[in-house]
Amino acid sequence: MAACKVQFEADLDLPPSERNAFNFENALRNERLEVEGGIHPPKARKTGTTIVGVVYKGGVVLGADTRATEGTIVADKNCEKIHYIAPNIYCCGAGTSADTENVTAMVASTLALQRLNLGKQSRVLAAQTILKRHLFKYQGHVSAALVLGGVDVNGPYLSTVAPHGSTDRLPYVTMGSGSLAAMSVFEAEYKDDMTEKEAIDVVHKAISRGIFEDLGSGSNVDIRVVRKDGTTEYLRGYDKPNERGFRKSKPYVYPPGSIVVLKETVKVFEKDADAMQVDS
Repeated sequence: MAACKVQFEADLDLPPSERNAFNFENALRNERLEVEGGIHPPKARKTGTTIVGVVYKGGVVLGADTRATEGTIVADKNCEKIHYIAPNIYCCGAGTSADTENVTAMVASTLALQRLNLGKQSRVLAAQTILKRHLFKYQGHVSAALVLGGVDVNGPYLSTVAPHGSTDRLPYVTMGSGSLAAMSVFEAEYKDDMTEKEAIDVVHKAISRGIFEDLGSGSNVDIRVVRKDGTTEYLRGYDKPNERGFRKSKPYVYPPGSIVVLKETVKVFEKDADAMQVDS
């Protein structure tokens, strides 16, 4: 450890082009602040999401909840977690919202240029390869846990992409803090060659289980269907189990005596004539 620290500090004296691949300036700064100044850097906040995907005989169905959290605060009740990758490929994101949005946007732009150059449909495996190489390069510091699904010339394709870059291709997948609750639904109800209606129903049930069993997931259910015939359908707000009701049109009226007065204090302020004088 000491040798590594000496090497890192020696790198700081070199120009950026000659330093090692990783920059440890902030790590050394945080260590000095903690040891010398007693200042502790903020810790990463817990993220919460439930995202799922399932393959059926006609394509792929993806699902996600719509709650965005900021620690213990619900920052957004109706955010979109199903991101566009290509006309035939979509991706659900869990983790840090900025990371998931920017990583998926980067892959979408890369595949768009490939389609312009090659004149062919994008492959789901190509999107997966770009994602896993990018995430592996940052060793998990880009907090993006993804469910990638689509249909190409090879048929339906569904996989998970972990923040460290590892991938798994499976007929049904879950990711996020509510993944275990959602997985219990898939393990009980998944079957081969499901119809589109059956796939949507099981995805809906899986996301709902994550919403009600996981504090980091909540609000509504979003579903994206990608079909073999090249069409897609976005079911935004497919279910809203926690929709908040509105107040009455008439104001609430509380009759006198509804609230018990525990203590009453009266203060009398004397009027200062000089202070209140106003020029005419």
